[in-house]
Amino acid sequence: MKLLSILGSTGSIGASTLRVVEAHPDRFRVVALGAGRNVDALAEQVRRHRPERVAVADGAAASRLRERVGPAPEILHGVDGLVALASARPCDLVVNGLVGALGVRPTFAAVDAGIPVALANKEALVVAGAPITARARETGAAVLPVDSEHNALHQCLRGERPEEVRRLWLTASGGPFRTLPRERLADVRPAEALRHPTWTMGRKITIDSATLMNKGLEVIEARWLFDVGPDRIRVVVHPQSVVHSMVELVDGSFKAQLGVTDMRHPIQYALTWPERVASPLPPFDPMAVGRLDFESPDVVRFPCLELGYRAISAGGAAPAVLNAANEVAVAAFLDGAARFTDIPRVVEHALERWSGLPAEGVDALLDADRRARAGAARMLAEGVRP
Repeated sequence: MKLLSILGSTGSIGASTLRVVEAHPDRFRVVALGAGRNVDALAEQVRRHRPERVAVADGAAASRLRERVGPAPEILHGVDGLVALASARPCDLVVNGLVGALGVRPTFAAVDAGIPVALANKEALVVAGAPITARARETGAAVLPVDSEHNALHQCLRGERPEEVRRLWLTASGGPFRTLPRERLADVRPAEALRHPTWTMGRKITIDSATLMNKGLEVIEARWLFDVGPDRIRVVVHPQSVVHSMVELVDGSFKAQLGVTDMRHPIQYALTWPERVASPLPPFDPMAVGRLDFESPDVVRFPCLELGYRAISAGGAAPAVLNAANEVAVAAFLDGAARFTDIPRVVEHALERWSGLPAEGVDALLDADRRARAGAARMLAEGVRP
């Protein structure tokens, strides 16, 4: 029986994780749940899974939850609450499904305590990849990717020696605007951008997919997960989203991982690793796919991908700045306060302004995050269009 702490339990990844847990009741038990302000959903999860500890966004949410669940479980709140959940034992695996830079400190806390992490929160490694992976190596805590692309790479790399790997290939669906003319991008609305053609995901990551920033962030994440330089990481657009990623070997061979477009598959892989177990998902039928298409990403229409490469090549605080400005710009777009095409402009301006901030350790990187976030928000509030 593997004991799980699930952070972001009421979000898309968290809900899918709990469905995997429910499909394998003999393998997993939930000991902690962390969420934000969706108290009603969390209360139902508490009643169903009976964790020992939970964490919510703030004291007000904690009070509302206590009214719904009674004297148990222990209720914590804020980032400190999430950190406490991530580092508390007994726990065999922390599932981090949080959104944004909020996931940095809990991820570091888990690996610092020597607890493996199933990581869907790519921003943790984007912001603080160097200190998190360094500490994970010291404590021996595995960092297991849940993102479908990195999970696919993890599967393809099983059994391969590092010197046998030439390049990693991340696949991208291309998002809902893959064929939309460039001149129309400035006029797209959030409802259009949220209609992803192949995946069902949270709002923020769906917008990142539409801008291709998701791939820029994934390049940075792959650099830290697999200790591979950005010059050996390629992105290819694959509209069917059937091939989740590929590994190119030095002899010219490719290994690809294919499967259904359902996040329960990579989640189950991370939860059961190093084993593989039967899945309740319907089997993948390659004959039903019909065809597999691949094309180069259009970095002129979607410059966020190149901004991701620029940030990881610059190093230091640049990836943290990239992520912070993107989070602010995406939130503004979803609120109707920015255009779709403002997102890369704000991010590029932030990289030019704040990439040189100090970057030694988690605290310095989170300070860079805060400063870039405030600067991006100020720029949008003042109507600046870089």
